[in-house]
Amino acid sequence: MFRLTKTIAVVAIGLSLLSGPVSAQTDDRGVMLQWYRLVLELVRHTATYSPPVASRAFAYLGVTSYEVVVSGNPGLTSLAGQLNGLQPLPKRKAGVVYDNAVVMEAALATSVRAFFANTGPTGQRAMDAMDAGLSEQIADHLSGAVVARSEAFGRAIAQHIWLWSESDGGAVVDNMGFPRNHALNPAPGHWVPTSSIVQQQTPLLPDWGNNRTFAMPAGTSCALPPPPEYSEDTGSEFYAQALEVDQISKTLTDEQKVIARFWSDDPMLSSTPPGHWVALLLTLIDREDLNQAQAADALARLGVAVADGFIGCWNAKFQYDLVRPVTYIRKFIDPAFETLLTTPPFPEYPSGHSTQSGAAATVLTAIFGDDFAFDDPTHEEDGLMARHYGSFWQAADEAAMSRIYGGIHFRAAVERGLEQGRCVGAYTVSLTTLR
Repeated sequence: MFRLTKTIAVVAIGLSLLSGPVSAQTDDRGVMLQWYRLVLELVRHTATYSPPVASRAFAYLGVTSYEVVVSGNPGLTSLAGQLNGLQPLPKRKAGVVYDNAVVMEAALATSVRAFFANTGPTGQRAMDAMDAGLSEQIADHLSGAVVARSEAFGRAIAQHIWLWSESDGGAVVDNMGFPRNHALNPAPGHWVPTSSIVQQQTPLLPDWGNNRTFAMPAGTSCALPPPPEYSEDTGSEFYAQALEVDQISKTLTDEQKVIARFWSDDPMLSSTPPGHWVALLLTLIDREDLNQAQAADALARLGVAVADGFIGCWNAKFQYDLVRPVTYIRKFIDPAFETLLTTPPFPEYPSGHSTQSGAAATVLTAIFGDDFAFDDPTHEEDGLMARHYGSFWQAADEAAMSRIYGGIHFRAAVERGLEQGRCVGAYTVSLTTLR
């Protein structure tokens, strides 16, 4: 999941997308969706944006978009007082005119620049071009006073949420998230580095599980039981789960390989696992023609769910600090064992893909319903065909199993990760948005 190298061809494709034209769809819904599509590319091209970091940005951008809509829609309820630490937001002045699209554009232009301040020159140019293009199109028929008032209000909402984000524990990502000093546990069964890259001799973001959560009370709110007890005994449950990974890896079907690669969502090569679910939601917003309130609500809930999912997952990962399959299997089962996917540089239990997919499936099922069938075209531009699912849980189950096919997780990590995600998602579903 965590490859730091990439081909020139992949980079060229991504950068061309970043510098594409601005669409003519410039109502507030269109503005929001265009900024989101740019954010998916910025995540792909910003080095510090590992999956937990990306999920955090999706949550704050979702809340920003939703609160912009709330400010002009008396039928909606603010998330202030519902999300941890979020205080009441600025309100529109009575008796004066605001333009919803201008407010949304100013808020997201401000927020995206803040969260992606460390992206490269191409990303900076893309943000500037998006801001300039949308601002010009939106303001074309409006008075200067309305534009100025609306822009100032949008920036005020963005600033309010940015200041809230600064105190959550995840605002500063040093050394791409790898601590410069971290003592590994030398006892058997604990995580050891699986990469020769110097930076990855310590695990990614070991304190992320202590961050302030959004909808769930704390990182421990969806705690998990311990994984199967570590053992080197060939008759143990732990050995059996490792043997299963080894045997599956040796007999992968073409379909299983496709599944593993479809859900891999490597940083710097994709918009990461949370970005995959966001990209899917953008597709469904268009397909189902959700209105602005529905679309903003869905994006906020999904962002909050995957962000809380990674906090809860990381809390458990560093509580149990479990060894990865590649380490165990090469030592006790098969010295020549190879994984289909690159093993990511942090402890094994539970599976981050599984937790955040379970959280996403819980939220999206609440929005669209059970047995909601859809095609997922997220990776068509990367050369992977769209996949069809009969429900969000079918997709989540497949995403979880993809990590076993990839050789990087034991079964307990994916099954209990899905359970953890269901718990995380339930907190997000319980948020009140309609008055």
